[in-house]
This record gives sequence, structure tokens and C-alpha cells, in this order.
Amino acid sequence: METLYQRGRIQDESLHYESLKHSGELPVIGVNTFEAPESESEAQPRELMRSTPQEKRQQVANLKAFQARHAQAAPAALRRLQEVARRGENVFAELMDTVKVASLGQISEALFEVGGRYRRAM
Repeated sequence: METLYQRGRIQDESLHYESLKHSGELPVIGVNTFEAPESESEAQPRELMRSTPQEKRQQVANLKAFQARHAQAAPAALRRLQEVARRGENVFAELMDTVKVASLGQISEALFEVGGRYRRAM
């Protein structure tokens, strides 16, 4: 772990996979391989669904309300999650309890404090 061996291997494999896709040696349907032009059904482009500004505001309001409702319980749950992670135990069970009182952002920040953030080695 300290020598970053695993990270290096993952990066090497990822680069190899991407180069195979780019060269066409590894066909991926819809990425570098497409249907024949004589196909009966021509795919029609579809408009992407986008959230309206009002929907975005509502989601932010929902998040703030959730955090306000659980302001008392969240810090303790996040500390328990951090302790489980620090001990190297399986965090899944603790995570299932933590998501009841903490948002994804809060949980991510708590786990970043324990394990740090991923930074790609260049």
C-alpha cells in the first residue's frame, strides 16, 4: 500500500483498456462499434431531461430540512462511522445506520477525514 503498487497497477490496466478501445481492438457497442447503416430502425436523438430551477431549489430545501431534523443525531453517527473505518472493520452495517441521519455529503466528508481523498499519481 505504501509503495502505491495497487494504484499503479489499476492505472496501468485502465490505460491499457482505453488504448484497446481507442484502437478498435476491443469493440464496445455504442462507443467504438455502431449498428450498420442499413438498419431498419434509426435511432432518434432524444432530449435530455433536465431539472428545472424550481426542482433544484426544492432538492436543496429538502436536504437542509433533513439535516436540520437530524442535527442532534448526525454528529454521533458520523463519529461512530469514522471509528469503525479507523479500526479497519466492515463499515457497511454502520453505514446503513448513518444514512438514516446524515446526507451523502456529510458521510463522504467524514470518511475523507479518515482515509483521505484519492489523488491520481501523475
